[in-house]
Amino acid sequence: MTTVAQAEKIVLAQLKDHGTETVPFEQALGRVLAEYLLADRDLPPFNRVTMDGIAISYKAIEAGISTFHIKATQAAGDEPMGIEDDDLCIEIMTGAALHPSLDTVIRYEDLEIRNRLAALTIHNIKKGQNVHFKGKDKHAGDVVAAANQKVTPAIISLAASVGKGGLLVKKLPRVVIISSGDELVDVNDTPTTYQIRRSNNYTIKAALTNHGLHADMLHIPDNPEVTKEQIANCLQNYDVILLSGGISMGKFDYIPKALEELQVNKLFHKVAQRPGKPFWFGRHDNGVLVFAFPGNPVATFMCLHRYFLLWLDATLGLPAKAPVYAVLDSDFSFQPQLQYFLQVKLNFNNRGQLMATPIEGNGSGDFANLADTDAFMELPLERNEFKKGDAYQVWIF
Repeated sequence: MTTVAQAEKIVLAQLKDHGTETVPFEQALGRVLAEYLLADRDLPPFNRVTMDGIAISYKAIEAGISTFHIKATQAAGDEPMGIEDDDLCIEIMTGAALHPSLDTVIRYEDLEIRNRLAALTIHNIKKGQNVHFKGKDKHAGDVVAAANQKVTPAIISLAASVGKGGLLVKKLPRVVIISSGDELVDVNDTPTTYQIRRSNNYTIKAALTNHGLHADMLHIPDNPEVTKEQIANCLQNYDVILLSGGISMGKFDYIPKALEELQVNKLFHKVAQRPGKPFWFGRHDNGVLVFAFPGNPVATFMCLHRYFLLWLDATLGLPAKAPVYAVLDSDFSFQPQLQYFLQVKLNFNNRGQLMATPIEGNGSGDFANLADTDAFMELPLERNEFKKGDAYQVWIF
């Protein structure tokens, strides 16, 4: 049986560059940047005032001047105003551009202003204080954001600042989510006593939307001909097929046979893990990948986070994330020789340690338990007893 480490290696060997596209910068949040953003001018582009107050020439302080005549008032966005004599000042507001004849700003809190005269109430004035000088952050042509990272609100701000109205981003793979089974009905339908509403497909779609990927959804009944026909169509129109259910050993699990007949090459089937042991993964000759997850909700959710989202980040060129570890805060035992993904609630203790509290549900069908947990803790298959204080990797969802 394939181990978790082997399954991960096989999945990550199937990376593909899906190309790039340009999107309006305000619609690029969560996408992967495919270009370096460069400053189109110095940042800041002028000597920028950072406090409301008065602007002076520091030569006045060196000359012992402590009272200044207010020549004019300048707001942010006004043309810079200068002075001719050292005992003059400009009353100035935060964000305004400083004239070359001025180099120091004294805030209102350190002044007494009467009859257009501003008198200092402190003595420790430093040259250049309260001024963000031109080019201090970046010079024109400098990189302000590197490629191969997710576009964050900060990068949106940078794009706006450098006048980059369109951003070159990595294209996302075209993904379809397929659920199967006659026991599943639509969310708006009233199920019989032997049916349940479809939820796995919505769970997957929501998780993918949270990662900036908008997938299509399709449901196929327990019919071998329809199963084959629908999957064949998807193999021609998508880059990735995510299947939920129908891949175990049941009499009505038609998907493995359909995949085989459609010449989707099985790369592995069954992984030494719980939940998600029946996980199937393959690749069609045209490059389409098929992730066939078990139908149990917790198994689907775990496999999605442990394998597909890991693959998605890698195929989009994002650097591998450092693993996150948490400390078990109670003993736990698990007997089968399988890699166990334990549902846990995460919290920090008063020493700053990330602690994991096991929240045991009722198996891989207990999807309600997911609402009370934050992550899966990956427990190695070589052990059966896991002690309080041990640290293991967690997959946060």
